Amino acid sequence: MTSSPAGVTPSRRSAVAPFIVMDVMEHAARLEAAGATVMHLEVGQPAAPAPLTARQAAAAALEAGQVGYTAALGMPALRTRIAEHYQYAHGLTLDPERVVVTNGSSGGFILAFLALFEAGDRVAIAAPGYPPYRHVLSALGCEPVLIETRAEDRFALTPAQLIEAHRAAPLKGVLVASPGNPTGTMMDRAALTALHACARDLGIAFVSDEIYHGLDYAFPAVSAAEIGEDVTVINSFSKYFCMTGWRVGWMVVPPTLVRTMERLQQNLSISVPTLSQIAAAAAFDGRAEMDRVKAGYLENRRILTEGLPQVGLRHFLPADGAFYLYADVSAFTGDSAAFATRMLDAVHVATTPGVDFDPFRGKQFLRLSYAGSAADMREAVARIGAFLQRE
Repeated sequence: MTSSPAGVTPSRRSAVAPFIVMDVMEHAARLEAAGATVMHLEVGQPAAPAPLTARQAAAAALEAGQVGYTAALGMPALRTRIAEHYQYAHGLTLDPERVVVTNGSSGGFILAFLALFEAGDRVAIAAPGYPPYRHVLSALGCEPVLIETRAEDRFALTPAQLIEAHRAAPLKGVLVASPGNPTGTMMDRAALTALHACARDLGIAFVSDEIYHGLDYAFPAVSAAEIGEDVTVINSFSKYFCMTGWRVGWMVVPPTLVRTMERLQQNLSISVPTLSQIAAAAAFDGRAEMDRVKAGYLENRRILTEGLPQVGLRHFLPADGAFYLYADVSAFTGDSAAFATRMLDAVHVATTPGVDFDPFRGKQFLRLSYAGSAADMREAVARIGAFLQRE
């Protein structure tokens, strides 16, 4: 007779908070199963497919036969294409040997945190910010240090804030994101350079999340790779290239970390799926198609930023890039999670409450993704207006 699994208890390190946007998606799916038409503004997932060039390359490779492992650092052809991308996008000559292909940006964060930090190390993160940053760090035994950003700094970390947090207790790392999630705000070259210089002077590892590069509207995004070789850059094909489900991303790492990343990848996942790598290499030939998709985001951004104030939702952060609008709903509620649930149930518009991103002020914000169609954005504005009239 086998023993009951009831006595199996999870580890303390696994006690991370849920990623609330996934719970919102599940709620929306239940409504759709019951016949509702939901406007999906909750999840940061492009409505467009991967570039045709990527899909054709993957189909041809699958038709050709066996799909096996690749080298742990990634297929040489893909690493070369990524390096060439930095010349194209940033005017930067990059050694392909510094490129590490990862299982999405999520796999990149795990590799970076394992390579850079010991258990117990403190890592500074901006709030609001992407929830899995702190959740993954916690699961790995590190201490995420959330620093509340300010409107006057355009919701970006500053050297003064980094110094203050480091003086309180030594930091081992800092993680920045530009364009940011959920804010959509961006750091210009001067701000990014100053923060990197401060981190370098303090001996703090610098990690830059650049997953939304390519989706910049206010000004061109600056890569931390342009600023120094001592940075760890994390990027992905998920957002600009619309390849979320392909689960392929990349890192640009300091030369001294290449072998470390290789050993970790060998043991954690062996390699990234081959078909995804083949598709990713070909995706760079689909930029014209993706730029048309980006133009659609720009139109969606216009619809929301012009339409929402007309129906009563007047305050949101500067939508510099990505495809998010971070809206202040404090005029209507002190609990954005309950507010989002009521709106989803009442008018079937799914949004993500700010508590997912910010434990300080998240109860007064909602994140709205405009990665869908223009028709959906117009319908969402109308439904949100109807809901706000009831509130």
